[in-house]
Amino acid sequence: MLLPVRQLRLPQGRAADTALAAGTGALVALGTVQAFVGQRREPWATTALGWALIVLACGALYFARRRPVAVGAFVIPAVGVYYVSSAYDGPLFIVLVIALYCVAAAGRLRAAAALGALVVTGTTAGTLSGNDDVNGIALFMLTGWVVAVVALGAMWHGRRAHVEGEARRRATEERLRIARELHDVIGHNISLINVQSGAALHRLKKSDAPDPAAADALATIKETSRETLRELRTTLGVLRQVDDEAPTAPAPGLARLGELTERAADTAGLRVKTVVAGAERTLPAELDLTVYRVVQESLTNVARHARGATSVTVRLDYGERELRLAVEDDGRGAAAEARAGGGAGAGPGSAAVGGGSGIGGMRERARAVGGELAAGPRPGGAGFAVTARLPYGTEHAQA
Repeated sequence: MLLPVRQLRLPQGRAADTALAAGTGALVALGTVQAFVGQRREPWATTALGWALIVLACGALYFARRRPVAVGAFVIPAVGVYYVSSAYDGPLFIVLVIALYCVAAAGRLRAAAALGALVVTGTTAGTLSGNDDVNGIALFMLTGWVVAVVALGAMWHGRRAHVEGEARRRATEERLRIARELHDVIGHNISLINVQSGAALHRLKKSDAPDPAAADALATIKETSRETLRELRTTLGVLRQVDDEAPTAPAPGLARLGELTERAADTAGLRVKTVVAGAERTLPAELDLTVYRVVQESLTNVARHARGATSVTVRLDYGERELRLAVEDDGRGAAAEARAGGGAGAGPGSAAVGGGSGIGGMRERARAVGGELAAGPRPGGAGFAVTARLPYGTEHAQA
């Protein structure tokens, strides 16, 4: 029976930087120790200088991915000083090759060419000055190494740029396709709702016996559809943006929380109170949108499913590192339990209940910004609560 073979995972990020510096350092150290055997002796101060240059040059590779040009500019003179001063020909040249490759692979081709020319020029000057350690053949081989390494790095950079460009192109095409579908289907239907509700409201007001309740309902439908159209246009603007162009309108956030609570109060007849604690601050755009959407979905769920609910409290607690959000209603009975039932993906507005994303969607939004969300009946069964803890930073956010 064949056992499954686990896919080899290469180190990434800082781990890869550490592996590069440590692995190169170990290889150079081993080669340098072997070079000591049978070679002429040198003063201990010169030997100490040589080992210091080895440690510094190999350690500099830790920063080669993030600061390739600076590392290359440091490594070249360090390697040059080592070979000029030391009596032992160790493999420190490997560090120079890796540094040049990193510069070219980062797309800094002019810098890579300039640094490579500096290496060849310096070696040529040493040869012409009568240094017996480097002859014409060695200079020719060195030039070939420099050209090959820079060319290889440039090829890798070009291949990576091509792959990233193709990925961006496919993502742009998919966004445009989704935007077209949303515009053609949802946008058209919501526009019809807005126009028809406006026309019905106009006819109702001109009738001989207008019904105030029906007029209020039609006015709410008209206003809600208008607001939905505005948010849909904002979403379409984000989907249609190409090459980091600015969206056509700002995404909703806490700046429009007052409009959201007022609309919920007018639509569902609820008393909505907002309580803010702590020092308010400007939130990152993604977090700002997440808070708005969680409050919006929670208020929608109260209007749809909270039996007997008359009031809702939206709490925003600005902590030192995170925002704590709570949306609590005073609904009663089995409605609250039904909203909490069904597992992680169930809840108000879920596919099983109301056709939306529901609690599962809110949890996904919270996780996307590195936070967590919980929903369930309040203690004592007095209503339902949605609570979330959302960090200000996104370094722990999940994709």
